[in-house]
Amino acid sequence: MPNVTLYHNPRCSKSQAALELLTAHGIQPDIVAYLETPPDRATLAGLLDKLGVAPRQLLRTGEPAYTALGLNDPSVDGDRVLDAIAAHPVLLERPIAVRGDRAVIGRPPERVLELL
Repeated sequence: MPNVTLYHNPRCSKSQAALELLTAHGIQPDIVAYLETPPDRATLAGLLDKLGVAPRQLLRTGEPAYTALGLNDPSVDGDRVLDAIAAHPVLLERPIAVRGDRAVIGRPPERVLELL
């Protein structure tokens, strides 16, 4: 059984809930504190592949950087979105759980259970 990796922000209630759900099911995920150790662009592209979503779906639209960087413009392409997330990891939607070649965004947190 492949390990689960959780892109986690310990100050986020959704991220905390996802971690609690995983541990309640006997899973001790590898934690990536992405604000301290931001994923590079290649890692973000890999996450997109595993999630099967468009780059915009990785964005936290409520963050001030979202508007400040002009990401609210729908014409901004996916490459620029990934570059922005790599440079400003606070923009990364959280939590993201990864297991093998699959990943889910844990919103709601119960979505992480889809990987079990």
